[in-house]
Amino acid sequence: MQINDPATVAELAALYPRYEQALVTNDVETLMAMFWASPHVMRFGATENLYGMDELEAFRKARPSVGLARRVVRQDIVAFGTDFGSITLEFEREANGRLIRGRQSQTWVRLPEGWRIVAAHVSLLPSS
Repeated sequence: MQINDPATVAELAALYPRYEQALVTNDVETLMAMFWASPHVMRFGATENLYGMDELEAFRKARPSVGLARRVVRQDIVAFGTDFGSITLEFEREANGRLIRGRQSQTWVRLPEGWRIVAAHVSLLPSS
């Protein structure tokens, strides 16, 4: 198996800005389309554990759509073969006059319908 096939890494790198834009603008339709439409998809957030598309969609629709802007300070992509990869990043955002730092990981799989996120995790770092 080839690690970091350049074409595969480039595909994932091209997909991620679409995800980030949908995230910070609360474009629920685009976000949901980027996740695997399965009861097996999961997302662990800073305050929630979501299993399956129904829970994930309900969370996205109920989430406030303000204050979502953030700055990605580090992003890493690792591809395993041509159909599996991970995107991890560190981010910062301002909230209530203080800097909040967090991290995010996504597992991407190329399915018949295209690249989809099959598992995701977001967590915040303790304030310093």
